[in-house]
Amino acid sequence: MPDATMVQWVREKYASLSDVLNERSRRLWAATEARSLGRGGIAAVVVAIGMSSATVHRGIRELEAAELGEEDFAADRVRNEGGGRKRAHDSQPGLIEALDRLVEPTARGDPESALRWTCKSTYNLSAELSREGFQVGPKTVARELKEQDFTLQSNRKTREGSGHPDRDAQFHYINEQVLRFQRRGQPAVSVDTKKKELVGQYKNAGREWLPKGRPVEVLVHDFRDPKISKAIPYGVYDLTYNEGWVSVGIDHDTARFATASILRWWSKMGKKRYPRAKKLLITADSGGSNSSRTRLWKVALQELSDKLGLHLDVCHFPPGTSKWNKIEHRMFCHITRNWRGRPLVSYAVIVQLIGSTRTDRGLRIRAEVDENNYPTKEVVTKEQLARVRLHPSEFHGEWNYTVRPH
Repeated sequence: MPDATMVQWVREKYASLSDVLNERSRRLWAATEARSLGRGGIAAVVVAIGMSSATVHRGIRELEAAELGEEDFAADRVRNEGGGRKRAHDSQPGLIEALDRLVEPTARGDPESALRWTCKSTYNLSAELSREGFQVGPKTVARELKEQDFTLQSNRKTREGSGHPDRDAQFHYINEQVLRFQRRGQPAVSVDTKKKELVGQYKNAGREWLPKGRPVEVLVHDFRDPKISKAIPYGVYDLTYNEGWVSVGIDHDTARFATASILRWWSKMGKKRYPRAKKLLITADSGGSNSSRTRLWKVALQELSDKLGLHLDVCHFPPGTSKWNKIEHRMFCHITRNWRGRPLVSYAVIVQLIGSTRTDRGLRIRAEVDENNYPTKEVVTKEQLARVRLHPSEFHGEWNYTVRPH
């Protein structure tokens, strides 16, 4: 992008001259300004006055030809206002309507729409218009779309689906429980599994400052090395002290891996912070390894409660609302930002990058690799489930419950 000061300077000069310039003098003035500005001058002029770069380049060629005596400005005719080749929509009636019909968002629901299942690129749009009898190319389509206030846009995450009718009530319930635990000096944590990461010389999204011309070289394709598993970061975030723990798993993301991560947090950090704790509040999503419907999660929680000697109060966020889980935007997002643009070449590097994550608000994180195996498809018997001392809450007991130690 050109320098903003340069653009503003050109724009102000053009505003004072535009009324007395004709088509040719406007082009030559723009070319003169672009050359005088040096590097980036053409871009600055294009942004400042809205003239196409092709027109500025043409003006520069005319100036160079005049300097060599190959062109006489005085002998050249000046096109009358409105002269020149007609715009496509003027010479081809119905073009605008046909183009609107192809790109109008409401056409997405029409199964007979020509581009219902096709990428609406300017090439595909021009091809479809050509089949309808119009003579337009991709550049003409792009120009017409801009004049009709269409822009290139990506998807935007705004719709959350129908949602549960008690969704907001559950949010209030979780908030009240967290505040109640904090007032009593009892621990309250947010838990979740971060996105699994490839371990190796693979591309990692984002950029960081490096010496010019010396980017970190990574593999062209993201084909995982079968000898190295993915990294599975399971996090535990302390809602009171703004501290976190991450167990980097190397096997599978199961309920036992989740509770083992909580146990590690308690052993390494939690019990030092809360030496008089009698209860632990766990806020979690409704899916994944800590799903509210997973029987193994309940059994693993019972084993965790027995080991810690604590009552475990669990509150799940309603389905489809995982983005509201505090750990997502208070810890995981900062980890992602800290390792952006760096290939995660080993588990040691992952642990180091997680542990070095800091924020202005004092976030501190510890991390370790969990080398244990956590088999999948573990069968939970009725007898095991019956031994779980689970006490559902009166408000949505499927989401809110307590597991007591034996």
